[in-house]
Order: sequence, then structure tokens, then C-alpha cells
Amino acid sequence: MKTENEEIKGLPENARRVLNKGEKYVPVVPDETGVPEVTIRSVSMGLIFCAIFAMAAAYLALKVGQGIEAAIPISILAVGMGVFFKRKSSLLENVIIQSIGANSSHVVAGAVFTIPALYMLSATPNSGVSQPSIWQVILVSFLGGCLGILFLIPLRYHFMVEMHGQFPWPEATATTQILLSGERAGKQAGILALSAGIGALYDGIVTTFHGMAEMITLKTVGVGKLLQNNFMTFRMLNNAAIIGIGYIIGLKYALVIASGSFLSFFVLVPLVYKIGANLTTVLPPGDILISAMTPDQVFKNYVRIIGVGGIAGAGIMGVVTSFPSMIRSISANMKGLKSKGDNGEKTFVPRIERSLSGITVLCGLLAFVIVAFMFFAFGLNLENPLLPAFVGVALVTFIAFLFAPVAARAIAIIGTNPVSGMTMLTLIITGFVMLKLGLSGGQGMFVTMMVGGVVCTALAASGALSTDLKIGHWLGATPARQLALKFLGTLVAATFCGISMWVMSQTDPSQGFGTNAIPAPQASAMKEILDGIFGVGGGGLRWFFFALGVIL
Repeated sequence: MKTENEEIKGLPENARRVLNKGEKYVPVVPDETGVPEVTIRSVSMGLIFCAIFAMAAAYLALKVGQGIEAAIPISILAVGMGVFFKRKSSLLENVIIQSIGANSSHVVAGAVFTIPALYMLSATPNSGVSQPSIWQVILVSFLGGCLGILFLIPLRYHFMVEMHGQFPWPEATATTQILLSGERAGKQAGILALSAGIGALYDGIVTTFHGMAEMITLKTVGVGKLLQNNFMTFRMLNNAAIIGIGYIIGLKYALVIASGSFLSFFVLVPLVYKIGANLTTVLPPGDILISAMTPDQVFKNYVRIIGVGGIAGAGIMGVVTSFPSMIRSISANMKGLKSKGDNGEKTFVPRIERSLSGITVLCGLLAFVIVAFMFFAFGLNLENPLLPAFVGVALVTFIAFLFAPVAARAIAIIGTNPVSGMTMLTLIITGFVMLKLGLSGGQGMFVTMMVGGVVCTALAASGALSTDLKIGHWLGATPARQLALKFLGTLVAATFCGISMWVMSQTDPSQGFGTNAIPAPQASAMKEILDGIFGVGGGGLRWFFFALGVIL
């Protein structure tokens, strides 16, 4: 990836610097007609990639707690697959393929952070939470994605034109470099396909032919027996996807994730067991004596709560540390909302400056409010639905409006979206509001998490859209076409992500969400927040372990 001051080969010299007075940026593909952009090929390939990566990203995010950014691999595939057509895809066609396909990442990020918590709560005795249906999961993701897009459309001119050259845009830089690389990206596509084949072969040897153990435990060797005697457990999932994720995120972040596992099973689990082994009473949230528990039971009932507290603490710190930037972001973007935008007083708008009109945005927001209200009022099986539905839609709209530009600005500056912290804040606010409205227990938790799901997806969508628009701005795509197709891509991503989550939820409860099979760590953190607000589970002791994790 290029640094902020380096040029991307093929981009104009002024693409990544502040323009001089009177200077205008001319993209790689200038304002001309007849360049293939939105074609049957580009739209169909984009939708196919969107569906495939939505399912893959959902599985990986729930399995290992680490999603994948689809923009870069989709860009590689878009360029590389051009050799299979008589006419190679144009640069702008590849932009459209990447833009549609990238919907998979942000829709998945919004969904897997929140919705699995409802499946976990539904499996909790006496919680009163029912399992969300597949259409509820799909609609929450689709509504959130659309809202994030709608709130960023009026800010396109501000981010892309008024703030030209003022942000580094790390992810947009990497993706643009791939789209411009031509032959090199074509070779990378071959490597990508070869890697997929090796991964499939490796998993086939492990899971189908049982040539190696799928779960490495070391129980049959001296080290494993020594650990077992000290109430410690070692487990390593032997899976090609896990190996690939480790390679993608790099040694530093892989070590951070692994250190959490070592701390849990080599330090905290034995410590909690030794402290509680002499107790003669059952401590909540467990249902048996600690002295009779296995290491896995100690982890599930106590140490895991420390971990989700740590996730919550990281999210809170992310919001706190970025608070000054949030204030600047909201102030600047309020100014952007009031600007004349692309049109000004011109009678003709060049192709590369055409965006969706303000009337389109207002109509879209009105449609969102109507559909969201109908969903909250009649799609959640509430006893007295109108007031909670009205308040839920109001909270979703206000919080998304407040934080959508913050998410976009964060992506522009550091390439990371602090969506988990903002979603936790949303759940806390919504949970206490619902309690004040008299909506407690299972219904209160269900509505609160649905609100959180819409907001989380909206914030993820805003951040991802800003990257796509920047790529298009640099290369010369038509903004209006990019934006219109984002809604279609959001629908496809929401559908296939929803199907994936629903299929995974239908497994044996011992292998479901929140277990060793599908940990869903971010959703576990959201579940603990709802447990605390609505008084389900282990009460004060649960909050003690949760607070300990936040502090650590």
C-alpha cells in the first residue's frame, strides 16, 4: 500500500494532494461518453461476487471474529477475469463490479455484530426472546444498508470535492492501485484461484478424508497431559480459512488474538477454578458448582464474560479517543449538507459529477421511515407496538444521521470504522429508552437489538460507501450509477448474509452461536450488554466479570 505522499501509478499528479486555487481534478477516465460502465457483465459479475463474499465473510466473522474486506479480492478477480471475455472489461466496468461486490463486507459487518445475539438469547432459559426469522434478519440488514447510503449521498460533494487531497484514504488507495495495475492484477487473480484450490484441498484432507485432526488438542502427548493436570486446555482449529485469516491480518494482529486465547485458558480459567473450587454454593450465571466444572464450562460461564467486557472496553475507548474527530466531522458535514452540492446553478452537470438528487434522497428517507415503522410495528410481534415502533425508528434515524459521517471520516483517515463502539452506545441508549416505555424482558431485548442491527449496518455502509465513491472519483466513474447500484448490491448482500446466518442458527444448540463452534465474539459482547440492561442472566456477578474485562 502506498503512503500518503506517494503517487499511485496511473493516477493524475494532483489526485492525492490539495488542489491549488483554480485547479481542477481530471480523473483517469475524463468526462467523455461511450466508455462502458454499467453493463450486463459488470452488474451480473458484481452481484455474483457480492453473494459469494457475503456468505464467506459471514462465516469467517462468526467463526473467528474477524471479517474480510471484500473490495481488494473482488478488484483482483474483476481485472483477472477479463481475459475470459472477447472484450476486456473497461476500467469503469471494473469499478462497478468492485462497488457492487463490496456491499458484502459492510452488510455482513452490521449483521454479525448484532443479530446472532438474539439467537444466543433465545437459547437462554427464561429470557423470553424468540429466534429472529430469516426475513427479519434480511430486512434489518437491508434497511440499515439503505439508510447508510442515503445519509452519505448529500455528503458526496463535501468528501470528494471540497476535501480533495486532505485525507489519506488507505483502503481506497490500495483498491485503486489494483484496478489500475492491469496485467499484474490478472496474475494475482490466478494466484487467488490457486490459493482457493489449495484451501479446498487442505480442508478436504482434514474434514472429508480425516488425514489430520480438525481440532488439535495435544491430549495424547506429554504437553497436553501436563496442561490438563493444571486445569488448562489447548485447542487449535485446523482449518484453511483460519490460516488464511492469519495471513491477511498479519503477525501483529494474529498475535493479539492468540494472546487473548492464551490468557483465557492458561491464566484466567485456572485462576477462576482455583478461587471457586472451595465454594459450596452455585454462583450465577453457572448452574453447577465450580469445583465440578470442566475448563470449557468455567470459560463459558465466567471467563468469556471478561472477554466480551474487553471487546466492549475497546469499543468504548475507540469512541472516546475519536470524540474530538467526531465533533469536527459532524460540524463539517452539517456544512456539507447545506452546500449546493454538485449542481450549484449550472444547467448542465458533467457525467463525472452527476449524483442522485436531493429529492431522490428525501423520497428514499421517507420510504425508509415508512417501511421501518411498519417493520417495527407489525413485524416484531409486539403487544402494544405503535409507540415503541415510533421511538425505535426515531432513534435509528437520529443516531445514524449523527454517526454516518463519523464512520465515513474514520474510513477516510485511518481505514478503520469504530462501528462496534457506536453500536454498543446505541444499544445502551435504546435499551434504557425501551425500559422507560415499559418494554422489558424478551420483547425489550428483541426491539433493542433490531434497532442496533439497523444502526450498525447503516454505519458500516456509510464508511464503505465513502471508499467506493473515492475510488470512483479518482478513476472517473459516474457517482449516480455507483449509488443507484449500491442499493441493489445491499439487497443481494443482505439476502445471502441472512440465509447464511439462518442456516448456521439451525444447528445443534451446543454447536450454535456463542459456543466454541461459532463464537461470534462481537455479538456476544452485545448480548452481555442486553443481559445487563434487562436483568437476564447472572445479575451483579455477571456485571462484575464484564466490568473486569472493560478495565483489563
